[in-house]
Amino acid sequence: MRKSLQSYRKVSVESEISVASPHRIIQMMFEGALQRLAQSRYAIENNDVANKGIYIGKAIGIITGLNNSLNMEAGGEISTNLSDLYDFMLRRISEANLNNDVQAIDDVSEILKTIKEGWDAIPPEQHHMASHTEAV
Repeated sequence: MRKSLQSYRKVSVESEISVASPHRIIQMMFEGALQRLAQSRYAIENNDVANKGIYIGKAIGIITGLNNSLNMEAGGEISTNLSDLYDFMLRRISEANLNNDVQAIDDVSEILKTIKEGWDAIPPEQHHMASHTEAV
């Protein structure tokens, strides 16, 4: 049953991505990163080393993807600042992994929530913009 549910979720996400706007894809990345961080935190609290590594690895992958999607030319100072924040988050996640530090996970989650709130507040008429710094 669990495997079937996971397969369904994967197909559902893949279907949503195939029709999603660039704006929605970035939203989904923020949501996915926050979910993986919450799962990482839970794994740390429960001394679940295997899942901690899996979820931290996925969070790192998503945040790296967000960083790589920045349009440094069009975004100017905003892109630079976001890139610096993503680099900081990646360092904090690595510290969380090494030290089983839930506070580091919480720090990253708070930063991501703040960025996501700004992203979610972008008016619909600007959702067509290609990168997640051109709309800001």
